[in-house]
Amino acid sequence: MTVEVLSVKGMSCGHCVKAVETSVGKLDGIETVSVNLEDAKVEVAFDESKVHLEVIKETIEEQGYDVL
Repeated sequence: MTVEVLSVKGMSCGHCVKAVETSVGKLDGIETVSVNLEDAKVEVAFDESKVHLEVIKETIEEQGYDVL
């Protein structure tokens, strides 16, 4: 299991948190996803044999946020 903490710009409310957690959580291979709105961070635990970090980043960006 791999754990990454991503800096994400543009999240400002509970809806943002839910959008990111739901969309990333649906990906195959995601163990956990946790958004810290105050720190603008997303922590993701995932199985690299099932999902790549780039796919996770793209999924967050598709929700309208910038992964730094």
